[in-house]
Amino acid sequence: MRIALGVSGGIAAYKACEIVRGLTKAGATVEVILTRNATRFVTPLTLETLSGRRAHLDLFDRSDPAAVQHIELARSIDAFVVAPATANVLAKFARGVADDLLSTFFLAVTGPVVVAPAMNTRMLQHPAVQESLDVLRRRGVRVVDPESGWLAERESGWGRLADPARIVAAAVEAARRSTQLAEKKVVVTAGPTREPIDPVRFVSNRSSGKMGYALASALARRGARVVLVSGPVDLPVPYGVERIPVETSQEMRSAVLASAAGAHAVFMVAAVSDFLPRESARKIKKEGGPLTLTLDEGPDILAELGSRKDGTVLVGFAAETGDALEGATKKLAAKNLDWIVANDVSLPGLGIGADRNQVTILDRAGSRLDVPAASKAEIAESILDRVFGREDR
Repeated sequence: MRIALGVSGGIAAYKACEIVRGLTKAGATVEVILTRNATRFVTPLTLETLSGRRAHLDLFDRSDPAAVQHIELARSIDAFVVAPATANVLAKFARGVADDLLSTFFLAVTGPVVVAPAMNTRMLQHPAVQESLDVLRRRGVRVVDPESGWLAERESGWGRLADPARIVAAAVEAARRSTQLAEKKVVVTAGPTREPIDPVRFVSNRSSGKMGYALASALARRGARVVLVSGPVDLPVPYGVERIPVETSQEMRSAVLASAAGAHAVFMVAAVSDFLPRESARKIKKEGGPLTLTLDEGPDILAELGSRKDGTVLVGFAAETGDALEGATKKLAAKNLDWIVANDVSLPGLGIGADRNQVTILDRAGSRLDVPAASKAEIAESILDRVFGREDR
């Protein structure tokens, strides 16, 4: 287990010594990266002595070959934790600024990232800092929230660095997650499908693809070889994920069935059209009256996968209105699923198109887990913890 520890320039930097000691006791090899300001509070020699590794300081330090090979270092770690994370570092991470080794290294990391903010209460509560934290959380970064207590400014309040034991536990959990699904192929579907009415029109739905993409990203961070079969969405492809773009439900069916061969698991998150219009070869013209469309049932990809199950873990999603659990329970049994994730899409600010969700996870044995409202990145982690288990236990 190899963990990179970033230390930025705040008074709490002295606690990095405890964090290094805790990580090494947990069996981790620790690579320490310091900002120049961090060296004003804790010396590289101290951290090198505790870690047994040379500390990395400067992106352009030719005396330290590892410092200019930050990409190689990023590839070799199982997790990256930054403690303390100052307001400045959080803003850089959120906005992609890369003006020193620590911020450049962050952009190269594809595995799990944990940040532990520490600063004065007034700074922590500033909208700019809260916005940076929100951005990072949405991207899947785990935030170990600061605690309330006596601060360096001789006042009490929120902003004190979390207890080092909490930070060590979060870092170790993240590192173990990064190899949990190593070399296992997982297929995820995401987004809507578009079904043509004529050469210029189509019917579709409101799916944004955010939940599927969050799951694909989380799976990749756990070491899986992820194939993302995606309908038309405006989202970046998660790092390390293979995307197969599709448009219609028939195209999605073909791509999913081909990709599912040899897969360890399939997550059918996409909102595949249930009904398909009979397509006109020519553009339909206005004729001064109503237009009647004939709709036929579309392919049931999930049921087809369920009928072919050969040991693959099959996870369905049920976006419902009204009694979401009743519909999901029926779908779980009827389509021979191992798990189903249900959510009520009528709840304001949650579900389709939103950045947050609230779900219930059901399995074949009848167990149920209610996951309260959270970002879709956090929901994704909860789903994977439930399906594959938590590696820290």
